[in-house]
Amino acid sequence: MSAVGGEGDWRWCCSFPRAPFQPGGGFSALLEAGTGVNAPADAFGQSPAHLAAGGGEACFLLWQLQTGADLNQQDCLGEAPIHKAAKAGSLECLALLVAGDAKIDLCNNSGQTAADLALACGFLECAKFLKTIQHTQTMKLRGQSSSSLNGNHSMLSEDLAAQEQEWEASRSTSRKRRRSDGV
Repeated sequence: MSAVGGEGDWRWCCSFPRAPFQPGGGFSALLEAGTGVNAPADAFGQSPAHLAAGGGEACFLLWQLQTGADLNQQDCLGEAPIHKAAKAGSLECLALLVAGDAKIDLCNNSGQTAADLALACGFLECAKFLKTIQHTQTMKLRGQSSSSLNGNHSMLSEDLAAQEQEWEASRSTSRKRRRSDGV
């Protein structure tokens, strides 16, 4: 077929919105160089799966997962692909990672989970998705029935609402600090 970026390109199959590709860089360079699936692709220790998740590239991420990418490989910041997808607000990538059994409760070097990062970046739908999955997994581990999951849905919603209020309060406080500093 044609070169990367052409009509025969594997990205052609994707119907999701995605970040623009840079000619001669990004994923194209990885494909042309034949980078290993779990090999750090950059100086920050990010694998191709990290880059795909962070760019919201669900098709590329799926391809990486099918070729054996380590879903829980952490970069120099302690972030796995699930953290990158959460910061990008990519629900498609998050769903792929969750379906592939990525560790949802994995913390980065700052002690933040992917749900924490999604919330901090303002991606409430992604944060709610991750919190719901995490809650479901926790309940499953405790051996509780699906009927108790329904009863605890309001607790999950209240927890997410409390975190959202906390985030808004800290954001408001940091704005006030900036204004008083004259910045």
